[in-house]
Amino acid sequence: MSRASWPRTVFERIHAASPDPWGVASRPYERDKYRHTLALLAGRRFRHALELGCSIGIMTARLARQCDHLLAVDVAETALAQARRRCAGLDGVAFYRGQLPDAFPDLPAASCDLIMISELLYFLSRADIARLATHCLRVRQADAPIVLVNWTGPTDTPCDGNEAARLFTATCHAAGLRVTHARHHARYRLDMLGACCNGG
Repeated sequence: MSRASWPRTVFERIHAASPDPWGVASRPYERDKYRHTLALLAGRRFRHALELGCSIGIMTARLARQCDHLLAVDVAETALAQARRRCAGLDGVAFYRGQLPDAFPDLPAASCDLIMISELLYFLSRADIARLATHCLRVRQADAPIVLVNWTGPTDTPCDGNEAARLFTATCHAAGLRVTHARHHARYRLDMLGACCNGG
């Protein structure tokens, strides 16, 4: 696979071939990943959350319980159709289709108090990862966490999960954010970025 970001057509084809191509609804790996990711946010309530790379909405449905409003984004309409059905009974959940980073949702500056990016970054080119981070920084409230989840196993994507996390984090560091949580699990890494403490 080239170093260019994967286009929408690839994801539409993957989701057309299988209703759950990544096994997000059934694999123990996914259950463990969701459990650890949500544990980072336990006890917190969010007014306007943004989830990038929602796929078929498994995390969306769980995350929505902690959010007044949640905007979930994916590139594939086939995946979003499933996500909409899965979340149909949940208040405050909306969906948006767009190829990131170019079609980033038109949100007001400093409007999001949580940004979740799960297993999306390594499908993007290095330049697009940096551009996506810039978009996220624009819509992020000053004290809002940014949560990154990245598969770290072998991949044919433009970069691997460790590189993708480093690139995104580097752009955030330059803007004054710091890593407030970083843990490598068996096949994925979980990072959370937040505001720097006083004095850096």
